Amino acid sequence: MRYSNIQLEITNGIATVTVYRPKALNALNSDTLEELSNVFDLISQDEDIRVLILTGSGDKAFVAGADISELSTFTPLQGRAFSQKGQMVISKLQNLAVPVIAAVNGYALGGGCELALACDFIYASEKANFGLPELGLGVIPGFGGTQRLSRLVGVNTAKELIFTGKMIAAQEAFRIGLVANVFARLQLMTGARESAENIAAKGKTSLRAAKQAIDGGMDTDLATGLSLECNAFALCLTSPDAREGTSAFLEKRKPKFTGKLDV
Repeated sequence: MRYSNIQLEITNGIATVTVYRPKALNALNSDTLEELSNVFDLISQDEDIRVLILTGSGDKAFVAGADISELSTFTPLQGRAFSQKGQMVISKLQNLAVPVIAAVNGYALGGGCELALACDFIYASEKANFGLPELGLGVIPGFGGTQRLSRLVGVNTAKELIFTGKMIAAQEAFRIGLVANVFARLQLMTGARESAENIAAKGKTSLRAAKQAIDGGMDTDLATGLSLECNAFALCLTSPDAREGTSAFLEKRKPKFTGKLDV
């Protein structure tokens, strides 16, 4: 499939999706959201993909937010449809079975920050900046920011960031738990790919089970979450990956996982 606003590369089971609108600082418009929706569908259907890295083109921006020139023309009903579209696409990203790494190389503001929040973890360049500045435009975050940010950094910190609209640098984002690691500018993608390769070498069944157990447990009580974990653990034991992993440990060798979901 040909794309106008994003780029897709797949190498050794690792997909890299780059938002590519350099003249607009990779801002999200309706066309870009549609292309992201399509590429997330493609990734979800490709059993050879083990990990996704999501980034933006250039050094200035990961995704600078929603396209304000488009947003300013919306009626309330059009705005609602745009918000629903953005939420749907970003939820599709969050619900991918494969692990997703956000490699934030510059501004991750508004919709860009919300896009990163839906990834499994965020790696940031030392030049990266994060923020949800929508209140300064007379609106609020509309792609899930009011919900995901508080779940990640806590309600009080999320309220401060959203109410003030302030932009925070990578190290501050790391301090509050928004970012998992900070890299020198030229080392960001190297770090993301090294982590992706590490993850891709794991058993595919156990990777999916771990992600589902963690995400499912976040929205329920501890007892239910423990039950989810128990069931997922038992299912993993039926997989060829579990047999290979335990055999490799006992034989003192590195496991060679197949990357298949066979049970």
